[in-house]
Amino acid sequence: MALEPLSFNRGKAVSAAPPATALQADPLLVEVTRGNMVESGHRAAVALVDVKGNVVLSAGDIDRPVYARSAIKSLQAIALVESGGAEAYDVSGAELAMACASHSGEPRHAETAEAWLQRIGCSVEDLECGPQLPSHEPSMIALLATGKLPTAAHNNCSGKHSGFLTLARHLGVPTKGYVKLEHPVQQRILGVLEGMTGLDLGSAPRGIDGCSIPVIGMPLGNIALAMARLGVPDDQPEPRRAACARIRAAVAEEPFMVAGSGRFDTLVMEQTGAKALIKTGAEGVYCGSFPELGLGAAIKVEDGAGRAAEILMGRLLRHLDILSEEAAAALGGVLQAPLHNRAGLTVGEVRPAERIPF
Repeated sequence: MALEPLSFNRGKAVSAAPPATALQADPLLVEVTRGNMVESGHRAAVALVDVKGNVVLSAGDIDRPVYARSAIKSLQAIALVESGGAEAYDVSGAELAMACASHSGEPRHAETAEAWLQRIGCSVEDLECGPQLPSHEPSMIALLATGKLPTAAHNNCSGKHSGFLTLARHLGVPTKGYVKLEHPVQQRILGVLEGMTGLDLGSAPRGIDGCSIPVIGMPLGNIALAMARLGVPDDQPEPRRAACARIRAAVAEEPFMVAGSGRFDTLVMEQTGAKALIKTGAEGVYCGSFPELGLGAAIKVEDGAGRAAEILMGRLLRHLDILSEEAAAALGGVLQAPLHNRAGLTVGEVRPAERIPF
């Protein structure tokens, strides 16, 4: 496949909001059927970039800044490892994988967070992500049946926040307020993001994530570049190269900790192993790192639909032959997902649009 020159801004992030017309640039990539009719559709942008910054495949506007949300937790975890904090506090592979997670709040997830916090001299009360009911329904029912309420350890981001607290401990800085942009922990992470994306993020759009940490607006192409570098960080400093390798190994060894029972990320990475590190994010974002191919991917569904982002990631994995046709079929719902009604009847499907370019 011929490579095209990278068109996104590599020297600085775009700070201004895009014109309204730009929002119409993304093509229809996913459609939803009911019966024999297409009932609705999802427009999206997709960037597949190599480690040199060449765009291998793209659809839609990959220059428009987006919030990557939880899809880049693996990049945020780099600061913990390259600082020496993970080694100093004996962070296990399962814990490091959970630092990259949006987990389902199952017992192993919550118990791992609680034990990790205790080991570093913190507690659940130090987490600034807020409490959340487990998204894994059996775990939620079991928790409520005991008469207990969810804590911040059940929050899908508790692993990431435990990592932030570990980094704060290692740096010898206050743990309180670690979610603030000006805190040394978030400044370290910002530096990592600049190095991995090749951007000056000083004037980039900013917001606050669902778990209270800063979110930074970055072009989709640069996010994909960062994910490519996560897989093949040859142009990064040696401590960062080692950190990327350690993160990839942890996620490959402990895919359950990244998501949970029946979740797309976990199911796919159980099949692909070290060939793919994929991660969902809120508002229809999905990112992937494919080390053996030297590629990184970033997806943004315009209307924020996670169901469409999963279908696009499955399609991309199949397109790159990272996931075989047999493995995809065995998983079910990776290439196209059945649509069920309340009675459990299959009434339609979520699938790639007929004119999808990959």
